[in-house]
Amino acid sequence: MRQMAAPSGRSPRPRAAVAKDRQQGGSVTRPFPFTRAKSYGAIDLGTNNCRLLIARPQDGELVVIDAFSRIVRLGEGLHGSGRISDAAMDRAVSALAICADKLRRRHVTLSRAVATEACRRASNCDELVARVRAETGIVLDVITAAEEARLAVLGCHNLMEPGDGPGLIFDIGGGSTELMQVEASGHDVVIHDWISVPWGVVSLTEHAIPAADDLAARRASYARMREVTREAFAAFADRATRFAGQPLRLLGTSGTVTTLASVFLDLPRYDRRVVDGLSVPADEMRAISRRLAEASIADRAGIACIGRERADLVVAGCAILESIIDLWPAARVGVADRGIREGILRTLAVQGRDVPVTRREFRK
Repeated sequence: MRQMAAPSGRSPRPRAAVAKDRQQGGSVTRPFPFTRAKSYGAIDLGTNNCRLLIARPQDGELVVIDAFSRIVRLGEGLHGSGRISDAAMDRAVSALAICADKLRRRHVTLSRAVATEACRRASNCDELVARVRAETGIVLDVITAAEEARLAVLGCHNLMEPGDGPGLIFDIGGGSTELMQVEASGHDVVIHDWISVPWGVVSLTEHAIPAADDLAARRASYARMREVTREAFAAFADRATRFAGQPLRLLGTSGTVTTLASVFLDLPRYDRRVVDGLSVPADEMRAISRRLAEASIADRAGIACIGRERADLVVAGCAILESIIDLWPAARVGVADRGIREGILRTLAVQGRDVPVTRREFRK
């Protein structure tokens, strides 16, 4: 999927092409009929982020013409209360109002808005869905974990490292993590096994808050996170032992892996162009994870590609990632800055009879 810079403000009004009709005594002009190009929209309201992509088909590809992302922390406090808080609901509705405006401005032909783990777990999910529809016009589809896994795989599988070995795609979200053992061939992918566990960067952070802001407490908190995730993945890990000794391939789609990849590259600011499709040695991912787990929240916030908004959550992502590498010990971790939204766009394009061709962009 190609990215194209979106112009600011309203998109320009297209000019009608003009043809001439000859009549007696001269000619008159008449406009050619104008057909607006199809465009598709995908919204992913997650436990931590609200994201939008708008794309249109062009030369066999989907070209992104607009995007939006905002941290809304929809699942903040959900682990303890079982409800989406009023403040979190306000943040989500505000972000979705911006998405709705972009969909209108871009004259989107087909769109889909999905909500994931936070809404699946919240007792007041119906209240959020009703409020979003009333205030923004967006109809939220609260999808199952199975559908979430399918869309994530559809959106990023083409970045899997080339080879014949067994492949695993993982998606570390805010409220859940999905693991999908896949077989990919060209533009086709089959999910042979999968699991979804209710531990993401928000839920795990709230479950294992350090008792104090010192090294010993941070180490204890990280050890607890690792224990929880190992137990959650245990059944899948047992099934994965059948691939022992084979050349394993591993691909992650999440803010965790893109953030750690940025730290690995020592980027002064996040740059999707160099992160999406990158491959990082698994040992390096482990080393970065452990270094961040021992750093104070202030030190983590001082790292350019983490900042204050992610400083408290990134450690939980590191713990989940290490547990994934434990059960699927591939030599490298592929990094995808794409997933559910791109999976939605692909399915919408198929419905619109525009079957997109997505370039392979795996890089060593």
